[in-house]
Amino acid sequence: MELGIGQGRPPTEVHAGYCHAAGKRRRAIDRDQARTLLADGIRACSHCRPGTSLGVLG
Repeated sequence: MELGIGQGRPPTEVHAGYCHAAGKRRRAIDRDQARTLLADGIRACSHCRPGTSLGVLG
C-alpha cells in the first residue's frame, strides 16, 4: 500500500509486492487488507494490477 502525505498518511494506492511503480511511502499489508482497501475504493496500481491477482473485480 502506498501512503499519502500529511496528517494520518491515508492510503492512496494498492500495489502488488513486486511492483516497480510503488513509491517510497509504502507499507506492507496482507491480502485481506489489500482486498478491503480495493473494495473501499482505494485506487489499484495500473502497472501491477493487484486486483487481478487478488480476485477483486470492478
